[in-house]
Amino acid sequence: MEQPTHFAKYPSLQDRVVLITGGASGIGKVLVEAFTLQGAQVVFLDIADKAAAALIDRLTPNAAHTPSYIHCDLTDSAQLAENVAGIVARFGTIDVVIHNAGATEEVTAAFSDRCAAVDRKHQRFISQATLPGMKWHGRDVILNMSSLANGPGAYVASRAAIVDLTRTLARELRPHDLRVQCMLPGAVETARERRSGYSRLARQTEPQAARRMLQPEDVTRLALFLSSGDAAGIGSEIDATDGGWI
Repeated sequence: MEQPTHFAKYPSLQDRVVLITGGASGIGKVLVEAFTLQGAQVVFLDIADKAAAALIDRLTPNAAHTPSYIHCDLTDSAQLAENVAGIVARFGTIDVVIHNAGATEEVTAAFSDRCAAVDRKHQRFISQATLPGMKWHGRDVILNMSSLANGPGAYVASRAAIVDLTRTLARELRPHDLRVQCMLPGAVETARERRSGYSRLARQTEPQAARRMLQPEDVTRLALFLSSGDAAGIGSEIDATDGGWI
């Protein structure tokens, strides 16, 4: 994948250490691609080993820094702690954290618990684990991923909690000049959504002013901007990439 020439290039992202959760597929995969092609040093966590390996193979020929993959169960706090410590030991810091991973499965009691663990718990834990190496830089970013898309009640509640977490962290970290922001994608066409059927996506896009399905790249371009030095004057914000929901 080559860097598109008709979209912005952010020199401030060059060589920055970017940690992305759930980076092997969907929006996460496109985030890994985009930050890698901006010259960032990308580390992504997932449990999809084959997809991760294929992504790295595809990006390596055009990468200033080959992205690094770590197999990590985000619901395992001990495993998360070990991996975050290893990343900081290797790179010296983490400049940008993007909490992209989310749970979307059949609605069961176990699913409700998994939503809490994957959508909220890991975001809070990784944020806390990375803060000692981030908050003194004055240019670091935590970017949480919520959603405007409809779904099971446990999913919607979990995503709403992420917005509240963003506001809480932003207040706590304001003295350290660390930006905490949240993105709310609308109905985004990913491989997983295509497998679930276009009729569901069509229902999701009904409230949109834009009469097209959003793509992962639409979300990624906002993530690049919010993580860059160009957005240094933007404080705690909740930003929607929703095609203009009305």
